[in-house]
Amino acid sequence: MDIFAKCRNNEIVKLVNNLQEHGVYPYFHTMESGQDPEVVVEGRKMIMMGSNNYLGLTSDWRVKTATINAVRKYGVGCTGSRFLNGTIDIHEKLEDEIADLVGKEKALLFSTGMQSNFGSISVLVGLHEYAVLDEYDHASIIDGCRLSFGKVLKFKHNDMADLERVLNFIGPAKGKLIIVDGVYSMEGDIANLPEIVRLAKKHGARVMVDDAHGIGVLGKNGAGTVAHFGLTDQVDVIMGTFSKSLASTGGFIAADKDIIFHLKHHSRILIFTASMCPPNTASVRAALEILRNDERRRKHLWDNTFKMKKGLNLLGFDTGTSATPIIPIIIGDDEKAFRMWSILFEEGIFSTPVVSPAAPVGRAIIRVSLMATHTNEHIERALEAFETAGRQLGIIDANRPWIKRNRFKYSSIFNVKQIREWTKILWR
Repeated sequence: MDIFAKCRNNEIVKLVNNLQEHGVYPYFHTMESGQDPEVVVEGRKMIMMGSNNYLGLTSDWRVKTATINAVRKYGVGCTGSRFLNGTIDIHEKLEDEIADLVGKEKALLFSTGMQSNFGSISVLVGLHEYAVLDEYDHASIIDGCRLSFGKVLKFKHNDMADLERVLNFIGPAKGKLIIVDGVYSMEGDIANLPEIVRLAKKHGARVMVDDAHGIGVLGKNGAGTVAHFGLTDQVDVIMGTFSKSLASTGGFIAADKDIIFHLKHHSRILIFTASMCPPNTASVRAALEILRNDERRRKHLWDNTFKMKKGLNLLGFDTGTSATPIIPIIIGDDEKAFRMWSILFEEGIFSTPVVSPAAPVGRAIIRVSLMATHTNEHIERALEAFETAGRQLGIIDANRPWIKRNRFKYSSIFNVKQIREWTKILWR
């Protein structure tokens, strides 16, 4: 048996060939521009509705200037790990700034967000200990657990009764780390952190939050989901990435000083991986500075989010329980999701289809994510394309009225208390 036979003869190869043959293969399309509200994809100008660039900072002149200056001073790489020759002063400055943002004693940088979870979970969950995961947790959390010597148990998505069932099963004698996403990257809903923290205290567990999609979006000064709920002192470990709101590449773990010291000296992924490149580090610091001083960006992001969500709902689309700039449009059938992506692509909208196994069978979605730099015109054009696609595929009522002049007559609702009230409906 040839060990590479599986690379040539498998169901994925057949599926991709079939999708490509019918012109509905949505992945690995080449962009020829920056990650802006409008992008050039294979020679075509399109509206970007599938990016994680929530604050629109990847092309901000201040971020680019800081990046260029860092290259001039430090060069383009560190040529070694943080453990050896790869620590430079701006790494430590960024760690202090991240710790200050999320309200923890210390922070530790990793070269990617995925490595942040790999490098921390594999160390924190040891032999005879348990990682307790929400079934919708990100793949990096799942794979980080696979690298550990601990056991993994899952609970139903945001189901607190099922979480308590799992904690009761483990019992009080075993070490337990509950690990959840702050914002779930496919559905756009938010973890029920107040109840998770309450159950963790009751059962002697610790809590870790992957806040890749919450940092920059939720909480005071964009400090994330934990700050959004006022639980900074009660969540033990906060993980975040720089590849979403903070316009770069890399990630971090923030916790008390003892946990960070332990990770620095036991995390194989940290010790044996080259550190964040100087330009990436400098770009994150510049993005953080903008985040701290320009609240208008987050206000505009939330205004755009409510406009898009309300427009989709008025058209008749089901957007699930999203409470963030990530809006899932529930299609159901995988094939129909691919066809909808294709129609949107032809209409000049770049979107992201999510099908099984990334989505539950029968719950395929088109994932839309808003940016602070989208304009009303971008949102209107996107809604028109979704209306066209939805009616062609019979997802929305072809006779449903949709009056353009009433689309965006909304007052600003960027208000922390209102956002919190909105998220509460997820758990009633």
